[in-house]
Amino acid sequence: MNRAVLLMGGNLGNVPVTFSRARGLIATQVGEIISTSSLYLSDAWGFEAKEQFYNQVLIVNTGLSAQHLLNKILEIEDFFGRTRNQNEGYQSRTLDLDILFFNHEVIVSESLQIPHPRLHFRNFTLVPLAELMPEYIHPVLQVSVRQLLYQSKDKLRVQKL
Repeated sequence: MNRAVLLMGGNLGNVPVTFSRARGLIATQVGEIISTSSLYLSDAWGFEAKEQFYNQVLIVNTGLSAQHLLNKILEIEDFFGRTRNQNEGYQSRTLDLDILFFNHEVIVSESLQIPHPRLHFRNFTLVPLAELMPEYIHPVLQVSVRQLLYQSKDKLRVQKL
């Protein structure tokens, strides 16, 4: 059994309802959700958006490989109307699912990079992650999630709902 740490994000539509439905699909198609962070609200990171983003971290036990997990969460994003335009950079979205960690593995391929390569730059990721697993050691940076949050230079406020 593998342990995956996922981040849900979104700012279009009724995001709390989308998150609830997405958790249901994750539980039936990916694996058992063993822990969820609180729901958080923050401004967009890396671009301007009218709507604030909701974020939540999930810890999931899954029998899927990392690549199969990626394929499955992309299908779930598509189900909720996520559209990607690689030429436009960051955009508002109905649902974004990212793999932050997968066991303690370091994976680098054309389609997948684990740990998520920007997680340590983003408080909207670090705050809910620190709620669930503050002492987890990042397998590349070799410091705890709590330390990454403490060292973060991100100034965007992350509000717990």
